Amino acid sequence: MSIPSGWSLSDLHHLGLTVSDIERSIEFYRDLLGMELVGRRPSVTADYVARQTGYADVELNVASLRVSPGSRQTLEIVQYMSHAGQPGSPETNRAGISHLCLLVDDLVASYEELRSRDVRFRSEPVTITAGPNKGGLVVYMYDPDGYVLELFQPAPSSA
Repeated sequence: MSIPSGWSLSDLHHLGLTVSDIERSIEFYRDLLGMELVGRRPSVTADYVARQTGYADVELNVASLRVSPGSRQTLEIVQYMSHAGQPGSPETNRAGISHLCLLVDDLVASYEELRSRDVRFRSEPVTITAGPNKGGLVVYMYDPDGYVLELFQPAPSSA
């Protein structure tokens, strides 16, 4: 398959997560993980949103967070105030399920701090033993809605 003529991607704009309680999620991503809240739209009811989502008369509560001041991408968290769906299983082996990978400087310290605040993890930190990230550290954790977040610390550079 070839890329269509006149088509090109320029960057990743945002990752959107549908959440069950936006205030709880803001508290998690901002207050626990340290992301910066850069925008709030507590009652989005525009006609284009109904057409985009396929739900007539939909109302959304939307917040945007930035991982760090220099980042161009944002995490958009959305709570459906109307037409809310049922939560699904966040297991990483299910097709259609993804994870968000966050870079950290000290994975062990991050893990210990977040565990002390009752964040749920899939395992303890694991050393990557093969592939392009060999020597790095990785661990999966869960946000309040069960989304899988990966903390990743690259291997020390061999300078």
